[in-house]
Amino acid sequence: MMEDQNQKRGNAGRIPQPIRSDGAGGPDYGPRDVMRDIENPDMLVPPVTDAGLMPNLKMSFSDTHMQLNHGGWSREITVRDLPIATTLAGVNMSLTPGGVRELHWHQQAEWAYMIWGSARITAMDASGRNFIADVGPGDLWYFPAGLPHSIQGLEEGCEFLLVFDDGHFSDLNTLSISDWFAHTPKDVLSANFGVPENAFAHIPKEQVYIFQDQVPGSLASQEVQSPYGTVPLSFKHRLLAQEPIITPGGSVRIVDSRNFPISKTVAAALVEIKPGAMRELHWHPNQDEWQYYLTGQGRMTVFAGNGAARTFDYRAGDVGYVPFAFGHYIQNTGTESLWFLEMFRSDRFEDISLNQWMALTPRDLVQDNLRVGNEVTDALRKEKRPVVKYPGFSYYPR
Repeated sequence: MMEDQNQKRGNAGRIPQPIRSDGAGGPDYGPRDVMRDIENPDMLVPPVTDAGLMPNLKMSFSDTHMQLNHGGWSREITVRDLPIATTLAGVNMSLTPGGVRELHWHQQAEWAYMIWGSARITAMDASGRNFIADVGPGDLWYFPAGLPHSIQGLEEGCEFLLVFDDGHFSDLNTLSISDWFAHTPKDVLSANFGVPENAFAHIPKEQVYIFQDQVPGSLASQEVQSPYGTVPLSFKHRLLAQEPIITPGGSVRIVDSRNFPISKTVAAALVEIKPGAMRELHWHPNQDEWQYYLTGQGRMTVFAGNGAARTFDYRAGDVGYVPFAFGHYIQNTGTESLWFLEMFRSDRFEDISLNQWMALTPRDLVQDNLRVGNEVTDALRKEKRPVVKYPGFSYYPR
């Protein structure tokens, strides 16, 4: 044991230590997860501006339970994993070619982003109007609470993110057609469908959840005509086909009920932050923010008022969370673009820019409040710029 401790002391210069550049802190020679410390440098050595107490605002899908089935897998982040995240819950799911997320429905609305591959989705509303469509990378779908639907992987399979408008949701505790059949007497099934009881001799004995099937044929071959027509509002939206808001530091695509009318309870933004750029200092005046990081790596500092601020490091596959109205910013700390989703339990995306607010406030009031001069107030912008990057003032990790 003593030799191990001596070896750790010898390696202290080669592994990260909880020592800030101003000399605060000291070496950690005890048991530790060095790889975790490397992934979370701003938790090991918080910026000097971090202070006070704040709950954990980060969870990785890599730290969750993986549900494996023939036909695909799923894993979820809910309040059980990230207690602060009460407004939304997320499920990361993959389906093999032909793999099916069985016919089911939820008490919550389902919003989804296709990460890669393609899938066929089906649904029906309460008026008997149906919907069948194929979705690919960057596409969204939204199923209102209570409406039945299914998802099936196409030729290459797929992976997607599901977001539900309740942090207590669990995808393993949904309402499934197989589960209902398994818990309904066969004489009742016979009377309901008008066929002999032995027609149900081989129904599943429990919830199927995900199962392997054949890759379905073309959309035309799978078409089912409803006498009531198709749904009046599409359940599908092509997010990447939207014209983005372009700034020198990246891009933003905003989707909510204004351009995806069916999506009444989830609003979102797809954000790109280029190296050296940052999602500007801002806050959201209507709801908590649930984030999913798609590529790259970054750091987010959240300001909670009363002298409290905390910084977290994120990378692809992580979930972040920002409580209602807390100020925050996100910096790209890597060498490639950082892409992530911001999601809200709301029908509208809303944010307030610190820069724009200051620009639209009397100059003397801003200068006297913050004890700054014309150099600052002359640089303020009346137009919002969600992602910022300034030559000579960009952020690059040390």
